[in-house]
Amino acid sequence: MGTTANQDQAIKQLQSIMDQIDESMKNTYQNMHQGYPTETLVRFLKARDWNGAKAHKMLVDCLEWRIQNKIDDMLAKPIIPSNLYRAVRDSQLLGLSGYSKEGLPIITIGAGLSTFDKASVHYYVQSHIQINEYRDRVILPTATKKYGRHISTCLKVLDMTGLKLSALNHLKLLTTMSTIDDLNYPEKTETYYIVNAPYIFSACWKVVKPLLQERTRKKIQVLQGCGRDELLKIMDYSSLPHFCRKEGSGSSKNTEDGSNCFSPDHAFHQQLYSYIKQQAELLDSISPIKQGSVHVGFPDPDPEDAKIAKTIESEFHRLRNLNGLSNSVNGLKVDGN
Repeated sequence: MGTTANQDQAIKQLQSIMDQIDESMKNTYQNMHQGYPTETLVRFLKARDWNGAKAHKMLVDCLEWRIQNKIDDMLAKPIIPSNLYRAVRDSQLLGLSGYSKEGLPIITIGAGLSTFDKASVHYYVQSHIQINEYRDRVILPTATKKYGRHISTCLKVLDMTGLKLSALNHLKLLTTMSTIDDLNYPEKTETYYIVNAPYIFSACWKVVKPLLQERTRKKIQVLQGCGRDELLKIMDYSSLPHFCRKEGSGSSKNTEDGSNCFSPDHAFHQQLYSYIKQQAELLDSISPIKQGSVHVGFPDPDPEDAKIAKTIESEFHRLRNLNGLSNSVNGLKVDGN
């Protein structure tokens, strides 16, 4: 893994501590590491700058969060009825467009046109966690087997098309999901690619960039236009998100070839929903499926994340006061590491 002697020592020390956790924690820990415990320890150590004590606390807090909120059962909790699931998908634009040439899953996010206005906050958080869990427990292990090497991270392509001041209305929700990712799914993203960012985007990026931790800042690449030419260096055209295929296409562009990775009819979402329903049926004899959202405990945001969110809000308000920009303000919130 290219670690130093000191880092190897930190891994060994953390491993010895984790060997002593109780059975309930071991079970959820196994669901987390999927047979790769050392790599999981490294992720948490990286997230705490290789401070063993802080990484241990972070990991134990994560395991407790998983147990208290029954995260291991999250993939057996379908959002029902199906029309509610479709409403969530239509207003929380997330998807999987394919895989990079190195086998990394390409997660797509419609940052600008997600409205989060078709369901309660809990459904959006539930859906977000389900995609995280499906990525870690199904997609990444499948990719590992297919490509013959351990694959534990993904790429994320964020489409900034259509981001307006109304994004302030769901900044708190985005911060909540970002905090969940930061604390419980650290170091799962290799690179963030920002595409379809209009000129005004630079104003927000300029004030947010200095606030990001260096390891996060290095992962973010703001590409010109739809980013097609740059992205085709690391992925085939078939995996290129629909909003990157031609200039000005954006998240809102309807596609007739089934390539819209945000659509609830896209193969990824169909497979995900079918998988969750199948898992629910397996548990149905123990606990019948109930309609309603899963309520997950929201962790307190990291002070640095709270500062970033506050800075974005302030910058949005400043830009709103500028003449001619009230309907076209753009900004960025990075959702985790």
